[in-house]
Amino acid sequence: MCLGIPGQIVEISDVNHKLAIVNVGGVKRQVNISCIVDEQHPPEACIGDWVLVHVGFAMNRINEAEAAETLQLLQELAAAQAEVSA
Repeated sequence: MCLGIPGQIVEISDVNHKLAIVNVGGVKRQVNISCIVDEQHPPEACIGDWVLVHVGFAMNRINEAEAAETLQLLQELAAAQAEVSA
């Protein structure tokens, strides 16, 4: 099963290699943004974008409401898993 985790791009760390820092639930990670940039949306324009991150790549842009809903569902899933494990 593949699972993309929502995160927000907070910094472009290497414009030439299309790398950015993404805040995923308070944890900042460097990810590759080559899948979401093009001439109309260059790396510099990505700051503030919400993206789905999978295995170190920002796979696509999502809107903030979709990101919030997905993060809430992941938190509920984690809480349910903790209850089952207890």
